[in-house]
Amino acid sequence: MATAVVLKPLINIHTIPFLFLNLRSFCCSSAAEAHITKSLQCFRIKYRGYCSCTDMATASQITYYVRLGEIEMARKLFDRTPQKTIASWNSIISGYFQYCQPNEAQCLFDAMPEKNTVSWNGLISGYIKNRMVKKAREVFDLMPERERNVITWTAMVRGYVEEGLVSEAEALFWRMPMKNVISWTVMLNGLIREGRIDEAKIIYDLMPVKDVVAKTTMIGGLCSKGQLDEAREIFDCMKQKNVVSWTTMISGYVQNGKADIARKLFEVMPERNEVTWTAMLMGYVQCARTEDAWELFKAMPIKSVVACNAMIIGLGENGEVSRARKVFDLMREKDNGTWEAMIKIYERKGFELEALSLFRLMQSEGVKSHFPSLISILSVCATLATLDHGYAQHGLGDEALQVFREMYSSGIHADDITFIGVLSGCSYSGKVKEGKEIFDSMKSKYKIEPTTAHYACMVDMLGRAGQLNEAYNMINEMTVEADAIVWGSLMGACRNHMNSDLAEVAAKKLVQLEPKNAGPFVLLSNIYASKGRWGDVATLRKKMKCRKVSKPPGCSWIEVDKEVHMFTGGQSTPHPEHMLIIRTWEKLSGMLREAGYNPDGAFSLHDVEEEEKAQNLTHHSEKLAVVFGLVKLPEGVPIRVMKNLRVCGDCHTAIKLISKITGREIILRDANRFHHFKDGLCSCNDYW
Repeated sequence: MATAVVLKPLINIHTIPFLFLNLRSFCCSSAAEAHITKSLQCFRIKYRGYCSCTDMATASQITYYVRLGEIEMARKLFDRTPQKTIASWNSIISGYFQYCQPNEAQCLFDAMPEKNTVSWNGLISGYIKNRMVKKAREVFDLMPERERNVITWTAMVRGYVEEGLVSEAEALFWRMPMKNVISWTVMLNGLIREGRIDEAKIIYDLMPVKDVVAKTTMIGGLCSKGQLDEAREIFDCMKQKNVVSWTTMISGYVQNGKADIARKLFEVMPERNEVTWTAMLMGYVQCARTEDAWELFKAMPIKSVVACNAMIIGLGENGEVSRARKVFDLMREKDNGTWEAMIKIYERKGFELEALSLFRLMQSEGVKSHFPSLISILSVCATLATLDHGYAQHGLGDEALQVFREMYSSGIHADDITFIGVLSGCSYSGKVKEGKEIFDSMKSKYKIEPTTAHYACMVDMLGRAGQLNEAYNMINEMTVEADAIVWGSLMGACRNHMNSDLAEVAAKKLVQLEPKNAGPFVLLSNIYASKGRWGDVATLRKKMKCRKVSKPPGCSWIEVDKEVHMFTGGQSTPHPEHMLIIRTWEKLSGMLREAGYNPDGAFSLHDVEEEEKAQNLTHHSEKLAVVFGLVKLPEGVPIRVMKNLRVCGDCHTAIKLISKITGREIILRDANRFHHFKDGLCSCNDYW
C-alpha cells in the first residue's frame, strides 16, 4: 500500500519576503528592481495582520541587505518599518559596525526605546571588531549588571587579548562570575600569545572542562617553546582529534627541526587538509631538505598559493632558480608573497636583470609592490649601477639626488621608503654631506619621523666614510631604540676599519638583542684574530659554548648543468672531484701570487703557523665553488656562487684577482649582499 507524502507549500508568508529579495538580487535594471521592491511593500501592507511574522522577517531582510553590501537599502527598510522590534534595531546596528560606521551604530543604540542583553553584547562586539577596545570597555561598564552574561564577559576578555592587552584581560577574567570553556580558552590563548607558557599551564590545569580547541591551543603553546614531549602527551591523550589538532602537532615538530617525526605523524593522519600539507612542506623547506619538499609538493592534491611560495623559496635558496621560476610560472593564482619571493630569489642569487624584468611584469599586471620587493629592487639597482665603478663614484649618488629633487618639484610626496632609497644611494656613493642634509630634512621639512631603517642607512654611510665615532653618537641619540640592523651596520664598519674597541661595544649590544646569533661573535673574533689576540678569540669561543651559540658551517653552492654542487668549509665530506679542484687551485695560486695575492692569515681563526693558515684558507667553501665553476663552465658564462655566511676578506681578495687573471665574471651572493666581480673589481667597493 502506497504511503501518502504530504509536501508543505514552499511559498508562504515566511518565504515570500526572501523570494522577493532574491529576485531583487538578479535584477538587471533599476525599473525591475523598483517593481520588486514595490511588490514587497504591497505584500507587507496586505499581510499587516501577520505582524509577528513580518516583523520577524524584517530583521532577516535587514541582515540580508547588509550581506549584499547595501547598508543604505537596509537603513531605508528599517526606517520604513512602522513597528520596530529589538531584533530589527540589533540587525541595523550590527550592519553599521560591519561597515565600519561605529558612530552611526552608537546613535541608533542610544535611540533604542528598549534594549536587551543581545543589544548590549552586539554593541560591545561591534566596537571590538572595529579595534575600539576602550570604547567597548566603556559600554561594558555602563551595561546593567543584570544584563551581563558569560558572552558579555568573554567578548570583553577576547577584545583585550586581540589588542595584546593581556594583563587587562587577565584582571577581567578573574572577576568573571561565571566562565565557560570558551572563556577559559580565550584567556589561555592570550597567555600563550604573550609567551607566558608556565602561567598558561596553570590556567589549563584549572579548566574544569577541556574541549578539543583548548587542548589544541595548549599543544600549540607548548610547541612554540620547544616543549614537545609535554605537547605530545596532551595530543596522545586526546580521545577526539580533529585535523587542526593533528596539524598543530605536526607544525610543532616542524618548527623545532624534527621533520622526520612530523612526517611519521603526517603519514598516519586519518585526514589531511591544505594547511596540513603546507605545514609539512614548510618543515622540509626550513630544514633545507629541498628534494623531500619537492617530492611532497608534487604529491599535494591541491597546491595552495602559500605552498607554492614556500616551494619557490626552498628551491631558490638551494640555488635551483630555474626550477623555482617554473613553479612561479605554473601558478594560476599569485599573491604579493609570490612575486616578492621570486624577486628576492633573483636578487639574492645574482640574477639582477631577471629581477628587474619580473618587477616590471609585476607592475604591468597591476600588482601593488610592497616593502620587501621594493627593497630587493633597490638593492638590484644599486648593484647594477656599481658594475661600472666610475659611474658608481660619479653618477649613482647624483642621479638618486636628482630624482629625489624632481619628486619634490613635481609635488610628489616622498614617503619613508623614498628616503631609504635616496639615503642608500648617498651611502654607496660616499655623499655624506648630502645624506646628512636629506636625513635632517625628513622631520623638519617632510614631517616624517626617522625609523630604525633610516638610522641604519645613516650609520652605514658614516661607517663607510670612516666616521665611526659620529656613527656611534648618532645611535646613542636615536629617537627610537636601535635594533640589530643598526648595531650590525656599526659592527660591519668597525670590522672594515679594524676598530676593536667600538666593535666590542656593538657586539655586546647585538648579543643582547639576538643572543642566539653567532654573527657578532664571529665578526669580533675576526677582528681579534687579525690583531693576533688569540687569547681573546679563545675567550669568545668559550662564551659561545656556554651560551650554546653555534656558528653554522660555511657552505657554498654552484649550479652546473642543472645540478647543484655543494661545498662545505674544510671539506669534511669531499666533493667527488675534490682532487681536480685542488690541482686547479694549486695551478691558479701561482698566477695569483704573481698578481700580488698573499693569503691573509687574519681570516684563519686558529693560532697556527702561517703555512697552515694558508692551507686552511684554501679550503674555504667559496674558493672551492669558484674553482669548480672555472673548470666546468665554458668561457663567457658567468660563474654564480651562493654562500650561507658572509664571505671572508681573504676569499674576497682572491676572487677579485681570479676575475682579473682569468677574465671571468663571478657573481657571489653571501649572507649580506651579492658581489659582482669583474676585471679585478667588486661591486661592493670592498665594503660589505
